[in-house]
Amino acid sequence: MPRFYFDIREGPRFTPDEEGLEFASLDGAEREATKAVAEIGRDRLPSGGAPDIGIEVRDEHHRFVLAVMLSMRIRRTDPSVTSFG
Repeated sequence: MPRFYFDIREGPRFTPDEEGLEFASLDGAEREATKAVAEIGRDRLPSGGAPDIGIEVRDEHHRFVLAVMLSMRIRRTDPSVTSFG
């Protein structure tokens, strides 16, 4: 079964995955990366963590095969303004 590595990016911070996980296909690795980036975002973004979070997936040959990115932007407006123009 192929092994995939899930490197994490939180803004400028990069954490490489040295162990990896086994999945039957890239589709399985993509589902796992999507769930993981959503969990990281749920934990970190509301507390003022990096506004950009991503997981970069490498295959068993350490080649980049997939990235899942999550970004959050907050835009405040003046309540007296009636349009976003």
